[in-house]
Amino acid sequence: MKTMLKNIQGPEDVRKLAIPELEFLAQELREEIISRVSQNGGHLGPNLGVVELTLALHHTFSSPTDKIVWDVGHQAYVHKLLTGRHKDFSTLRQYKGMSGFPKISESSHDAFGVGHASTSISAALGLALGRDQRKEKNHVLAVIGDGSLTGGLAYEALNYAGHTKTNLMVVLNDNEMSIDRNVGALSHNLSRVRLDPSYSKMKQDVESFLRKVPAIGSTVAKNLELFKERLKYLVVPGVFFEELGFRYFGPIDGHDLPALIEVFEKARDLEGPILIHVLTQKGKGYKPAEVNAPTFHGVGPFCIDTGEVVRNGDGSTYTQVFSETLIELAKEDESIVAITAAMPDGTGLRNFAKEFPKRYYDVGIAEGNAVTMAAGLSLTGVKPVVAIYSTFLQRAYDSIIHDVALQKLPVVFGIDRAGIVGEDGPTHHGAFDLSYLQAVPDLTILAPSTGAELKKMMSWAVKQGMPVAIRYPRAVATEPEELKTDEEISYGKGRIIRLGKDINIAAVGSMTEAAVEVMKELAKVGIDCGVADLRFAKPIDKEVLRILAASAPNLISLEESTIVGGVGSRILEMAQSEKLPLKKVEVMGIPDEFIEHGSRKQLLKDMGLDAEGIIKKAREIVQK
Repeated sequence: MKTMLKNIQGPEDVRKLAIPELEFLAQELREEIISRVSQNGGHLGPNLGVVELTLALHHTFSSPTDKIVWDVGHQAYVHKLLTGRHKDFSTLRQYKGMSGFPKISESSHDAFGVGHASTSISAALGLALGRDQRKEKNHVLAVIGDGSLTGGLAYEALNYAGHTKTNLMVVLNDNEMSIDRNVGALSHNLSRVRLDPSYSKMKQDVESFLRKVPAIGSTVAKNLELFKERLKYLVVPGVFFEELGFRYFGPIDGHDLPALIEVFEKARDLEGPILIHVLTQKGKGYKPAEVNAPTFHGVGPFCIDTGEVVRNGDGSTYTQVFSETLIELAKEDESIVAITAAMPDGTGLRNFAKEFPKRYYDVGIAEGNAVTMAAGLSLTGVKPVVAIYSTFLQRAYDSIIHDVALQKLPVVFGIDRAGIVGEDGPTHHGAFDLSYLQAVPDLTILAPSTGAELKKMMSWAVKQGMPVAIRYPRAVATEPEELKTDEEISYGKGRIIRLGKDINIAAVGSMTEAAVEVMKELAKVGIDCGVADLRFAKPIDKEVLRILAASAPNLISLEESTIVGGVGSRILEMAQSEKLPLKKVEVMGIPDEFIEHGSRKQLLKDMGLDAEGIIKKAREIVQK
């Protein structure tokens, strides 16, 4: 069977191919991506949708001299396959393998490291202005999706790029619109005309001639320009971008390779900021992904023949518990509303939206807007619950401080994917929320140790009339017998599972289950270990700490968050200020470094945050 992909060592090989060969390669790329994602999981739909677009870019431009910046980066698998990484593609998103996102340390073809949305135009603009400073001539491109274009950062960059007039190409990958033949044909013809240098020259010559006509020339030219502007609003869909200083071309069928290559080749030689609008279909070429785009946007391993996703583990996840509990609470309290930033499925709010469509808000990729809007809602007597991944909530930090906490407004934050998230890696780990939220006055932070605890915390939070954050992991919400309790949530109060005589563990949320396992294993080797479930990361229960210090001379603080400025740091401060009778306080958590991708289990083990690593540390402390 003929194969071309294995012979592609870099973009230079793509540039040598004729259109029929590129179209054959496109099919091979789809087959390779479907095969690998079905085994490793990953972002299937976005990548299948940009096969022809990526081929056209690498056929036209010369990476890495020309810089291609991918927004978010979950559509960059094709780019990786075409830039010398085919032989390593089997390791995609695997431990110590290829990243699922562009990464400058992985390849010179990855012009900018990404993982969060709406950054590409700003980054590309920086690359373009740096090029100008160095008087170089390479091309710089940003590839951004219509979803990422809902982020405010993208508009800030568009606005300034139009102001600078530098040579920058923005490719808008629009995968939410169907390709209408009539509109597509019209816009394609408009683009071809406007890309033709002879058209631009003729337009300039006519205007110049009219202005030279005595008496009336200037008026006629002005009226012609006014008429052109009015007509443009009727027939050209890119007026908004042109008002920002961009020359707009499109929409172009993003699966028509000859059309894409023609547009890129002609636009490549134009001066100033350019935006090319490309229409693509998510999941193109794989029927299950075409008909069920949300599921196959980011998906775990699945059966290629049926499209059925492989389910690992029994029991509800914390996200599912959050979703079900919020619906239950909303049935009892009509003032509860839910807000997400373009993540209805990931945060579990899809079912809430179906149940209460008028009490659900999806603001797009605009986390800051979500938080400040929630603050405004809360002033009307509404009880907003904002569900956002930990890593994305970082983007709304000022809104949390200035618009919610400073005004003591009753907004509840459901912070999903707190801690280690696994294969998506350092751009997505929720490693910092406990640290960056600890510093915010008047914000209460809770962390459940079980699904049952999450339900209690949510029910408590929506009744408090103050800012509350609840952080929970990407994990199954199991409930060991030792963690079952009827004890209700009380402000700032933790709970003691068992007191030890040799050492105690003060655990935060997701780490409590591991602490219980450690307690049982240490008992087998004669070490008397106790465990406390802090429940509250802020305020920390001083009374629980006093009891732990009185019962054993050694204490481990345990959190699935960075140790810099986290709960452990606060416990150290309290141990000193309260003069607790402790010989040793060991802070255990995510180290002060960015954690690479891999399974959650493997990464916790590497950091010594699994039972084995904690046991080892506890034995060292006690034996000393």
